[in-house]
Amino acid sequence: MKKSILATLLALGLSASMTLSARSILDIKQSITDDNIIAPESFETQTRLLEENFYIKNYVVPGMDLGEPQPASPAEYEERLKVLPTVIEMPYNSLVGNFINMYLTKKRTLVADMLALHSYYGPIFVEELIKEGMPTELQYLPVIESAINPNAISRAGAAGLWQFMPATAKGLGMEVNSLVDERRDARLSSRNAARYLKQLYDIYNDWSLAIAAYNCGPGNVNKAMRRAGEGKKDFWEIYEFLPAETRGYVPVFIAANYVMNYYGKHGITPTIIKRHLTTDTVTVDKYIHFNQIAAVLNIPVDEIRMLNPQFLKDVIPGDYRPYTLTLPTQQCLSYVMSEKRIADYDSELYARRSHVEPGAQPADPVLPESDHGAANLASASRQSVNAETNNELAHTGLVEQMTVRTHVVGRGESIRDIARKYGVSATDIKRWNHLRRGKVREGDSLRIETFERMNPENIKVVAAAEVAQVTPQELREAGATELVVAVAKASGQSSASTPSTSGQDAAASPASAEPATPAKTPAKTTAAPKKAAPATTVYRVRKGDNLGKIAARYGTTVAAIQAANGMGSKTALQIGQKLKIPPKKAKKSTSRRRRR
Repeated sequence: MKKSILATLLALGLSASMTLSARSILDIKQSITDDNIIAPESFETQTRLLEENFYIKNYVVPGMDLGEPQPASPAEYEERLKVLPTVIEMPYNSLVGNFINMYLTKKRTLVADMLALHSYYGPIFVEELIKEGMPTELQYLPVIESAINPNAISRAGAAGLWQFMPATAKGLGMEVNSLVDERRDARLSSRNAARYLKQLYDIYNDWSLAIAAYNCGPGNVNKAMRRAGEGKKDFWEIYEFLPAETRGYVPVFIAANYVMNYYGKHGITPTIIKRHLTTDTVTVDKYIHFNQIAAVLNIPVDEIRMLNPQFLKDVIPGDYRPYTLTLPTQQCLSYVMSEKRIADYDSELYARRSHVEPGAQPADPVLPESDHGAANLASASRQSVNAETNNELAHTGLVEQMTVRTHVVGRGESIRDIARKYGVSATDIKRWNHLRRGKVREGDSLRIETFERMNPENIKVVAAAEVAQVTPQELREAGATELVVAVAKASGQSSASTPSTSGQDAAASPASAEPATPAKTPAKTTAAPKKAAPATTVYRVRKGDNLGKIAARYGTTVAAIQAANGMGSKTALQIGQKLKIPPKKAKKSTSRRRRR
């Protein structure tokens, strides 16, 4: 009796196995269903936060009204996937259809934002994939990994566009430390992702298995293949033995390819690019803060952060090793030409202490004066105006104006934190707000006196017969709001007269305002008695001063001040520093009044 029952069971088992073996792999792909798969974390991305991305806010016009969802039938999905020009197989089944519908309905706004981000990052993905000979459809892996957000961090600790774990990133040669996380570097992470995918494909010789291994690791894929039985080397055959998240990974990858190619057929508004962002890179081998770059080159700090998310604290530790900095193409040459000025700008504010004695009281930083980013744009403008005649150039140095701000103290903020934020000293903040102690509380309102750079768009080039030294006071009295750049014409050219060097000098010598009539022979004249001007003036440097301003104020030149103070070619000043100001040179012309 037992033998007959055993024989019956064996017969039934053999029949079942023959039935299963008769099913083709295509049948499995088309009919597979699973209610226990886990959607990728990118589905949880908050659209509101993604829209705060600098690129979306400043370069893209996002679709305002996406209208009602417009899903299609399974047959349409299958037909469109079939004709996609891809190397990687894109079969349709109910899992793929569910993910497509999720993107086209609940996540359609997320799709619109990802399309905007892909317009910038997509060419980087494709370029690095092509270099390694990889299928370009892999460019949509970051869609399901990070929602194309370079700052994305998973619950497990994976980071960046391609969501590398720290150990994997370091194994591929990427740097991950407190200041630098190269997993967030769009180009470097894309390059390493392409290389890693190539290694995985060389192991399995199957793109679906390589993509699955990218998600859960080769170890889990190998385990699933062993559990599925000998000879099972297709993703859909080993599907039920894979981790829950990986079972949905290949289907959602297929869905991402569908949506990023066919979004227009489902009423999702195509992304409108307000202005194209083209970038290039420079090598930085000094310790540089983003604020220094922003101030000198006049670039928003948020744009530098967006282009270089790998620098976690807005610091490039180039003194440790050289790093690559990405900037808008037109700013790369400006960076190279202004590298020293950038490194010197507020250098004491951003410098790290290399030696500290116990018990020493840190002093408030004394910030050296430096030119601002507006000067770079002014120089470029002056150069184009000056190109035809190659004239000598000069400017008044009026590139900033004092502004009073009110700062509300936030939670955990100290006076030193606020001083660093506005580039002033903690002592000044105490003085402005009559604080005896250096402590503030959350919600306190503080007066901050700071100097704002003038809008570079307001810089105007003015040609003059000779270099006109105009003081800031004169410009304010005249109602001027623009930086006036005086261009000295080449000698020998006729021109009109120019304004006097300062309001005080004009009042002291009214005859100098009239054009002098040159005499053929020198005439002896008796000059009216006049108070002798002091040989030199001692001036104490104040906040916002630079050599150009001081020279214009006293009717002298930067070179003369440098010579009088033994400064050589140095231009840096410190607040409170005493300068000897040489006397203004008298004009050689003789006035009509004196020839009477």
